[in-house]
Amino acid sequence: MHLDVQDLRNFYYRSQLGRAAQASLRGRILEFWPEAKGQTVVGYGFAAPLLRPYLKEARRVIALMPGPQGVMPWPANMPNVSVLTDEICWPLETGHVDKLVMLHGLETSERASDLLEECWRVLGPGGRALFIVPNRAGLWARRDRTPFGFGRPYSPGQLETQLRKHQFLPERHMGALYQVPSSKRIWMKAGPAFEKFGRHVPTMMAGGAFMVEATKLVYPPKGKVEPLRKLRPSAVLEPTAKPV
Repeated sequence: MHLDVQDLRNFYYRSQLGRAAQASLRGRILEFWPEAKGQTVVGYGFAAPLLRPYLKEARRVIALMPGPQGVMPWPANMPNVSVLTDEICWPLETGHVDKLVMLHGLETSERASDLLEECWRVLGPGGRALFIVPNRAGLWARRDRTPFGFGRPYSPGQLETQLRKHQFLPERHMGALYQVPSSKRIWMKAGPAFEKFGRHVPTMMAGGAFMVEATKLVYPPKGKVEPLRKLRPSAVLEPTAKPV
């Protein structure tokens, strides 16, 4: 079940906790991908808040938002790059995406396998995808007052196994959202300290979300490939000179 785009916008742009979450996720993404000069960068789900650093230098930036979620114009006061799309049929050419960011897309999808196949299709050779999902062991997945409390949370092992089944090679992973998912003043003031401390602990032990960077695998099928045997139509359907 996808969240409504209005609820996501209100959280990330109009709440103090959401703005802190946006800063945490964006900072971690920039550690993975500090630049994207001349590249095509695509976000799916509600990844728009994380794509802003690439607007100036990337060749093209596209924010895809699934139909059940809805779409909003983005970025503000600039030419719109957000697109309402079908969940498993994106309006993108095959093999033309260099970097793909997915946030609030995989865990809320009812067709996760088909969605991953579409991710694989649009990525170019050597393309990289960054999947951001709620951490099953984190506090954020246990509170439905944030978008990370909806859908299916993952463990790092579960997500990596699913990616390998769809011809992705997990390369790196790290955690994010180490602060307490509360808007109370005491926790908000302690948020930067929690974020700084959380960067030094294993992903499995902390973090409301984690990120897995994966590359697209392109290889031919192994072994000898036999041609498909052509099936001959049944003789019952063939015309006859005399009735049978």
